[in-house]
Amino acid sequence: MGLAILLGVFGVSVLIGIPVAFAMGLAAASAFFFEGFPLLITFQRIISGMTVFSLLAIPFFIFAGELMLHGGIAVRLVRFSSALIGHIRGGLASVNIFSSMLFGGISGSAIADISALGSILIPVMKEKGYKGDYAVNVTVTSSIAGIVIPPSHNMIIYSVAAGGGISISKLFLAGVVPGILMCICLAVAAYVVAVRHNYPAEAFPGWKVVLYSAANAIPGLITAIIIVGGVLSGIFTVTESGAFGAIYAFVITAIVYRSLSWADFVTAVTNAVRTTSMVMILIGCASAFAYLLALYQVPALLSDLLTTISENPIVILLMINLMLLMLGMIMDMAALILICTPIFLPIATGIGMDPIQFGIMMLINLGLGLCTPPVGSCLFVGCAVGKVPIEEAVKTIWPFYLAIFAALMLVTYVPAVSLTLPGLIN
Repeated sequence: MGLAILLGVFGVSVLIGIPVAFAMGLAAASAFFFEGFPLLITFQRIISGMTVFSLLAIPFFIFAGELMLHGGIAVRLVRFSSALIGHIRGGLASVNIFSSMLFGGISGSAIADISALGSILIPVMKEKGYKGDYAVNVTVTSSIAGIVIPPSHNMIIYSVAAGGGISISKLFLAGVVPGILMCICLAVAAYVVAVRHNYPAEAFPGWKVVLYSAANAIPGLITAIIIVGGVLSGIFTVTESGAFGAIYAFVITAIVYRSLSWADFVTAVTNAVRTTSMVMILIGCASAFAYLLALYQVPALLSDLLTTISENPIVILLMINLMLLMLGMIMDMAALILICTPIFLPIATGIGMDPIQFGIMMLINLGLGLCTPPVGSCLFVGCAVGKVPIEEAVKTIWPFYLAIFAALMLVTYVPAVSLTLPGLIN
């Protein structure tokens, strides 16, 4: 009965439009009340979920991403990408994907990727003769690179949800190859669609322009090197690397590039505070919700259910992926990481999957959910930026869904894809 109250209150709250974080908090409070616990326990569980030291890195990552979004780094990355690969058929689509890979690896945010690169590239692609839905679909699906390629605050959330025993530096390394692989799959899909619709290719500007644009973009790219390299080398903790990355991003955008105005800085601070507040409230409420799921032995029950259907690891992993995909269509990514990790991680490790591999699989899977209706936040933002109806974009986005799904299957069933690089460090 307690589990029915927990899930029922949560489901009804979401359906009537209550934000997911508050829906989880209300559901947890209702279940605690039913079980006879003091309501103070609810707030203790919420606060304990937020008072985790490694979570301090999240506001620094978010702030660094906001500084780069408003400080002109994205424009320089687009110029470099355009000079390097813009001459391929449907070149602006490849530029979009390559830019997402570079910018996503710095900002760690899919929404920041769409906001920065989409506002630049989608109008240009439409002006050059590309259909609006194609431009939006490329931008939306390639933005997932910001979730997988390090640094990514979602990896920190996963590590915390898994109990804190998973190395964040190894998670960072594990995301590199799958992120690049996913972008390659998307580039192939974009090329096939571009050939089919006879989209244009840009003229190659010459290696001199390529080298100049690369030199102009390198200072911004060093932000990712500072954050990831500092963690992997042991010079910084994750929190320290995030702080130094934010400081460096400010210096580059305000002093070196001189493209960060005071108004842009205020906007970056405001957005970073707002986003951090949302994430922390979500983490706290999800912590109380996950505590009750464990109390009601939901992971064990679900594990028994899956094993009664099949004991084949291939089938079990496929079922987990399908469940995550369906949940990703209706819930926010961070909430699902916090809720689903304690449920599915024991099942995955029980059939021999490494927790790091499972984490990357989950990030790609839930990233795909950000691009799917009815609650795909990346899809909504992309369509808003591109001024394309969501219905129109969804009709033609399936080749890009297939590309991401192909990368997801490789990560799921080929451990070397995500575990080779982490295996190189102790």
